[in-house]
Amino acid sequence: MPELPEVETVRRGLEQQTLGMRIARVEVIRQRAVAFPPDPALFCLGLRDTTIRGWQRRGKYLTAALEDGAQQEAGHWGVHLRMTGQFLWLPGAAESQPAEGVSQPEPGPHTRLRIWSDQGEELRFIDVRSFAQMWWVPPRWPIERVITGLARLGPEPFDEAFSAPYLKERLRGTSRPIKSALLDQALVAGVGNIYADESLFAARINPHTPAGRLSRPALERLRQALVAVLEASIGAGGTTFSDFRDLTGTNGNYGGKASVYRRAGLPCPTCGAPIQRDRLSGRSTHWCSSCQR
Repeated sequence: MPELPEVETVRRGLEQQTLGMRIARVEVIRQRAVAFPPDPALFCLGLRDTTIRGWQRRGKYLTAALEDGAQQEAGHWGVHLRMTGQFLWLPGAAESQPAEGVSQPEPGPHTRLRIWSDQGEELRFIDVRSFAQMWWVPPRWPIERVITGLARLGPEPFDEAFSAPYLKERLRGTSRPIKSALLDQALVAGVGNIYADESLFAARINPHTPAGRLSRPALERLRQALVAVLEASIGAGGTTFSDFRDLTGTNGNYGGKASVYRRAGLPCPTCGAPIQRDRLSGRSTHWCSSCQR
């Protein structure tokens, strides 16, 4: 599943390609891709003839502010990529015929949504597993009223509110493993399996450690490690181990820099001991038993 760096990479691509884009036509190919409104035709109607005025990321959610022809608020377009959702930007595509001399790929079997600009460009949404969701939030409605998952999110890892004292208080008395706690979006927004493993390795903390037992200095190391790992991955365009691509179809490059994730049996980059792997709270977990005690 795309995590914070991958979603931020997509946000930046959408901001670059679609900022100021007027949506001329929307086609929903798979109805279950639209979570709200219940009728996908209303989703298409809500987006059509609006202009995209900016993209925001909150955790793993993306939202675009929309504006109508009178430059009035026209609601928001929300997206959650889930496991395999990805956008593909096709410059020069037209609604019926591609621009002269430009060959555009035909929509594949996993294409779920197509959006055309008034300049003939196409933004295509592809989702192999079909778990991704989209919403149109009507004007003047609180976004959390429609995209209810937003209300349950904890602070962003880069926010001042995400601190060692915050973690100490939120984790007080809990016996659940720190790896499981990091995957809880109510504790910290946007972190998933890859960056939980990588940040715990960087902080030298065993993923099985009961979260409530960690000292404030250990939690500060973890906070700093998590921020550093996320920033490095964003700089590399995210991680691609299977499905993730940016808007141009390019893989993320952070995967080749991973220290422990998906490196079971390989030598630890610090001490040379073999990387361990097991399942923790139903998720594959990687760590070094020598460095992370």
